[in-house]
Amino acid sequence: MNNGEHLDFSDALGLLKQGVKVCRLGWNGKGMFLYYVPENRYTPCTDAGEHLAGPDGKVAYGGYIAMKTAQANVVPWLASQTDVLAEDWCVYLFEDEEATVELYDPLETEDK
Repeated sequence: MNNGEHLDFSDALGLLKQGVKVCRLGWNGKGMFLYYVPENRYTPCTDAGEHLAGPDGKVAYGGYIAMKTAQANVVPWLASQTDVLAEDWCVYLFEDEEATVELYDPLETEDK
């Protein structure tokens, strides 16, 4: 969590795009968090993927938000209205990580 502060979805989305993991305090599942997977090209693992592969033999994937679930697998994630309106978002840290995230405030200037 960032200095004990709760974030809104806009803050959480901005952090995701910076490579920071986020979660909601209101989620019931233990160890659930989101992270951003940037666009990339991957080796196909299905018949459909084989048909979509480019000349390099890989499939182009757009960026997406992934969720590590309580069942310990990873799935693509879509926000619900409740998630978008929630103000209980926080930074998710593994046990061996230090909290080094600072929120960027575009209204704050260095002249203050």
